[in-house]
Amino acid sequence: MMSGILSYFSSLNPLTFLSQLPGNIAQGIIWGLMGLGVFITYKLLDFADLSVDGSFATGGAVTAVLIIAGVPVWAAVLIAMLAGIIAGLVTGFLHTVLGIPGILAGILTQIALYSINLNIMGKANVPVSYRNYDLLLSASNINMAIIIGLVLVAVVIILMYWYFGTEQGSAIRSTGSNPSMSKAQGINISTMKVIALALSNGLVALSGSLFAQYQGFADINMGRGAIVIGLAAVVIGTVIGEGIFKKGMNFILRLFFVVVGAVLYYIAMGLVLWLKMPTDDTKLFTAVVVAVFLAVPYLQDKSKTSFKKVAKRSAKLLTWNDGEGDENA
Repeated sequence: MMSGILSYFSSLNPLTFLSQLPGNIAQGIIWGLMGLGVFITYKLLDFADLSVDGSFATGGAVTAVLIIAGVPVWAAVLIAMLAGIIAGLVTGFLHTVLGIPGILAGILTQIALYSINLNIMGKANVPVSYRNYDLLLSASNINMAIIIGLVLVAVVIILMYWYFGTEQGSAIRSTGSNPSMSKAQGINISTMKVIALALSNGLVALSGSLFAQYQGFADINMGRGAIVIGLAAVVIGTVIGEGIFKKGMNFILRLFFVVVGAVLYYIAMGLVLWLKMPTDDTKLFTAVVVAVFLAVPYLQDKSKTSFKKVAKRSAKLLTWNDGEGDENA
């Protein structure tokens, strides 16, 4: 058994992990855009939108088909974002107009998008090789993919920071924070939900568009589990950012750390693969990571509260004992 453990560790080459690190970072940045979309619904709107698994694949499907048809890559990306926005509008319509609960509305849109994506591509997988088409980024040039990804992330973060500081953006944040009070202030909370869902799915589709170009193909299942990865990016980034900046963590830092969370998640996934763990267990690992980081804030608050209670009780006992001592004297 000891010889097996030694042979296992001797087979691990740190250089292999380091050589794969740029690819993990590039994928993390691309999925960071998806995390920013999830941030809008999960953190700002307090809405569990499960339609993102479908809209992510929609972004990739639309982009691949349009590029093959000869549409310029920049136009294909914009149209893919528009398709994601429409998907978000559908989810918003189902929830606000038809009164379907948010989770079910997202699931219905996700299911519908599976068939729509198949109809868009005509088959389950559509290749878009960098050898045949001019792509915005590709895994063939990881350094350039990282640079382009960082530029796009910076632009999106700046636009989000500006937009959510406007009157409409503030209304969306208010809707997610306190719907009843927002409604009392004259805000149309249904409209705000629809706009937020549209923006969120537009960003998710942008991420899917870039990811399809990066990996060289669009696939019908490329968005499966995307919501979990998006949540991982938001939760990991939030926990780490608040751990560093605590109360000084402002809105733009929260957006930045969402992308950091996505990058760290993909580095962790790269580490898991480097350790030669079964690839079938990657979803299990993802679920465990998200569960742990979701539990961290709750456990921290609980421990602080417990310590405060103990401190107060101790202070009361000391005060009581001091008073009893004075009376005896």
